[in-house]
Amino acid sequence: MVQPPDDGWLPDVLKDKPTKDLYHVLQTPELQNAIIHNPETTHPSLPASIAPLQALLAQNVGLAESLKQLEAHVQHQRDSTQSRLLSLKALERQWKAKQAEQDEALREFSPPALYQRLSASVGEQEALCRGLEESFLEGEGFGGGDAVASDREVTDFVRRLREGRKIAYLRGERKERWDEGRVGGWR
Repeated sequence: MVQPPDDGWLPDVLKDKPTKDLYHVLQTPELQNAIIHNPETTHPSLPASIAPLQALLAQNVGLAESLKQLEAHVQHQRDSTQSRLLSLKALERQWKAKQAEQDEALREFSPPALYQRLSASVGEQEALCRGLEESFLEGEGFGGGDAVASDREVTDFVRRLREGRKIAYLRGERKERWDEGRVGGWR
């Protein structure tokens, strides 16, 4: 620990000065500061007490310089990130536009459209089979009006009706599986 100056201590340069000069020094703060902070005239306690502060100040200056460099780096990173973000936003908008375009082009193959077509085809096939039955029973196209159908015509009718019923059954089965959620996760 450094001892403070003793009472009555004066720098060596002032000890042999006349009172008039000492009075002038007392009236001039700039001279007092110059004498106190001059390494040749200061008391040894002053530099010893200031040394830790100077070390801390030097450390603070070093930290401040480091922070300035870090701030410049962070600003550069922020600018780079912002630029990249804007670029990615533009790419996202382009992707969404392409996705909408693709969805529009594939709309007729989407699950709801396929389900709607499947439902319609079940009804159409049932109507086709009923129409086939009615036309045969009414005798249209089989020799006309009251004529009896030949074996060949009956066999052809039964074959066409079976094929039609088979298709109607398969379509109905597909629709039923779809309704129960047994179709590849589509709903």
